Amino acid sequence: MKETPLTQHHEALGAKMVDFAGFLMPLQYTSIKEEHLAVRNGVGMFDVSHMGEFIVRGEQALEFLQYVTSNDVSRLKIGDAQYSCLPNGQGGIVDDLLIYRLTEEHCSDGERSYMLVVNAGNIQKDWNWLQSHVEKYEASLINISDKTGLLAIQGPKASVALQWLTSVKLSDMKYYTFTKDQFAGVDNVIISATGYTGAGGFEIYADADKITQIWDAIMSSGADAGIVPVGLGARDTLRLEMGYALYGNDIDDTTSPLEAGLGWITKLQKGDFIDRQRYVEQKAAGLSQRLVGLRMEGRRVPRHDYKIFDAEGQEIGRVTSGSQSPSLDAPIGMGYVKTGAHTPGSMVQIEFGRKKMPAQVVKTPFLEKEG
Repeated sequence: MKETPLTQHHEALGAKMVDFAGFLMPLQYTSIKEEHLAVRNGVGMFDVSHMGEFIVRGEQALEFLQYVTSNDVSRLKIGDAQYSCLPNGQGGIVDDLLIYRLTEEHCSDGERSYMLVVNAGNIQKDWNWLQSHVEKYEASLINISDKTGLLAIQGPKASVALQWLTSVKLSDMKYYTFTKDQFAGVDNVIISATGYTGAGGFEIYADADKITQIWDAIMSSGADAGIVPVGLGARDTLRLEMGYALYGNDIDDTTSPLEAGLGWITKLQKGDFIDRQRYVEQKAAGLSQRLVGLRMEGRRVPRHDYKIFDAEGQEIGRVTSGSQSPSLDAPIGMGYVKTGAHTPGSMVQIEFGRKKMPAQVVKTPFLEKEG
């Protein structure tokens, strides 16, 4: 099992460690609810160094990424980030990812440079997929995953916790932008403002051998703001409250981005890309299912793959994610239902063994997004 550079830190803090995507990772340090609310109301820090990072560089780097991703990469200026996905040629999704447009300081004339950030469990799969297509372009791929550490500092007090460590004015950073600067005495650190919690905050990308130094500096700098370490358990409940899809649960190789509510990152007008024609036809024919938010009427928590039925008892879908929402103190979930049953306010039933419990289809996010 792989480890991040911070494994010993997590163990020293008493974290419950689990196998996640082949990495030994902290699930929680105190309780999921306590860590969740710390991020919603204050600030918390996640070690997400298990994520994968690839550099794409070359004269046709843009053309390559335009073909293999669903969003319009041509819109990115240097310093912009973008959420996108990799269509799999069968209408499904290889992975969802972030694309960062880097400076061209290390490129030859006419070349562009990007960084792709992919899910930990899909690093090899994504690498193989991209390698199978890049040979048609004047572009190269470099896997820097093992050399890169990544921290996510999330919550409304994130900028307060971090500002002591950088000359970059964090409060002025726009959503889905980034900069490269010195941070906590470390050079060439990428500071970005994306986030997977809806609570606002920043990501810190640095050389893996510097990430422990940066972690320690942030914990010290953020002490007055009440910063706490946060595990993967709260990361999941935070993203679920925002209706953010988790690869392997809510999206996968069998789900269309249009069905998953990701039409906003599927730019059918940008030109040719993998599965474009499938999506054009799917949109014209009408979607057969939709990913929706679910709020239980009782106290039972819906779980992955529980069956969903309509009011007449006909099976119409399945749950993809579910948890108790610490912010709402209520069980929530997401799942795919047949088109027609996806309208907010519709009542459905979720199967719990021999019982079916009522739930309501609701709009996501379940909470308003901050910052």
